[in-house]
Amino acid sequence: MRRRSLIGAGLIAGLVPGLSAMAQGLAGKTLNLIVPYPAGGGSDINARLAAPELSRLLGQPAIVDNVPGASGSLGVMRAANAPADGSALLLGSPMELMLTPLTLNSARYKAEDFRPIGVMSVTSMVLLARKDLGAGSVDELIALLRRPGAKELSYGSIGPGSLYHLLGERFTQQTGTKMLHVPYKGMAPVVNDLLGGQIDLVFMPLAGNVPDLLEAGKVKALGIAASAPHERFAAVPLMRSSKGLEDFVYSLWSGVQVSQRVPEEAQQRLHTAFNQMMQKPEIRRSIELGGSKVAPEQSLAELRRGYLADVERYRAIARSVNLRPE
Repeated sequence: MRRRSLIGAGLIAGLVPGLSAMAQGLAGKTLNLIVPYPAGGGSDINARLAAPELSRLLGQPAIVDNVPGASGSLGVMRAANAPADGSALLLGSPMELMLTPLTLNSARYKAEDFRPIGVMSVTSMVLLARKDLGAGSVDELIALLRRPGAKELSYGSIGPGSLYHLLGERFTQQTGTKMLHVPYKGMAPVVNDLLGGQIDLVFMPLAGNVPDLLEAGKVKALGIAASAPHERFAAVPLMRSSKGLEDFVYSLWSGVQVSQRVPEEAQQRLHTAFNQMMQKPEIRRSIELGGSKVAPEQSLAELRRGYLADVERYRAIARSVNLRPE
């Protein structure tokens, strides 16, 4: 079900130093911020933070357009097929941009069809366990999995090819262990079954209600897949500190992309406005309150290098587990 909401407009770009030319480049066009999921999720929240600020900076009306379905691919295809003038912006993440095309034949696009304009938020991934699992750290989990005659443990995900699935597979590959993958059709049943003890483990973003579940003792964190300790959970060890997992650093980012057909000049205009927007204290505070980190500012070239590195990294994992689109 498609949901659209008018965010507002203001033809005041001339009041913002260095941005008056941007409005001319998109004169008369409405900015369409496409969210490939229903309202209320992380990408949708970021879109509703971004829309009024981009409208103000670029002097254009802006709407948030929720286009859910088919693991995010419907919204991505909407953005891919939009006019290549920079008026269609995709609020995307690795999930639908990079991973969905690896699992769905109906996702008729590839990650390289898009160019990143800016990353808003970065969320660390954490390995969660049911509260009564007989392991309190990644090293203890590895020892438990390697114990002769030990019962096979299970881990949940939101489906084959999802980030949560690929991290589980990568973990077993790098540690030489084995776990049972249990796919679900959404995150809510995964969490419910972890709380109820029907599954043993799950990789999840350390945001939303996960921090509250951890502090309430309803689940436990065995390790965080980050390069540096988490401010709120500094006592939880980094997964990279375990033998064989030195490069196990993964995050879930959310940002703005445009079709690769959009001219470089338009991309640069949007990029400049994006960086101006990300200086707003209200936007930075909202991202941090949700449990994520504000992404550092990068040039378009740096964004593209990082984006393509992620594409190849996830494709390599998919190849290693013989993942095929259906």
